[in-house]
Amino acid sequence: MTTINSTIAERVSAMQQGIAGRLPAEVLAAFGGEQAELDAAGLPEGVLAAGAAMPDGELLDAHGDPATLESARHGRPAVVVTYRGAWCPYCNVALRAYQEQLVPVLAERGIELIAISPQKPDGSLSMAEKNELTFTVLSDPGNQIAAALGVLTAPTESARAAQATLGLDLTAANADGSHGVPMPTVVLVDAEGTIRWIDVHPNYTTRTEVEEIATALDLL
Repeated sequence: MTTINSTIAERVSAMQQGIAGRLPAEVLAAFGGEQAELDAAGLPEGVLAAGAAMPDGELLDAHGDPATLESARHGRPAVVVTYRGAWCPYCNVALRAYQEQLVPVLAERGIELIAISPQKPDGSLSMAEKNELTFTVLSDPGNQIAAALGVLTAPTESARAAQATLGLDLTAANADGSHGVPMPTVVLVDAEGTIRWIDVHPNYTTRTEVEEIATALDLL
């Protein structure tokens, strides 16, 4: 059982121990193989760096209404988090930790927290309600922001087959009907819309820890 002060890595480890005995061996092998490939490939070339303008796009809020990253920032600095979808257990763990541990820190400094995924708006709403999120959760049809950041990827064929055995079809979950997902990424954006810090995790089982984000806030 995790505590409110536990790290994301500790929460993920506890979750993995809990599900290891419940998933078929071939499913675990497929996901393990995918994670090994992601580790071997490492950080993709062309990822935007500090000093670049934060990309934006035609987004949707959790109710399906038009939105943009700029409008969601309300002229304030923001921590922008890309995640794969409400179906991803690692994403649920990370966003719940950010709600519990990061939101209070950001509120004290007038900084927005915005999470973006390629899923349909109802998936965004599900994510927000399930994890009792008080920050903004947006849908990015077509992975506009992930592509512009240089962190767009897709599951391997074996991983997609494993997902299918678990009842997951990304083409049904994603707003554009694709298999595309962002690498979990945290971007610190200043009030002018410039990237001040970016942390990309090619392997979706690891995430940016709250302490790392809190330290990076000093760059503002």
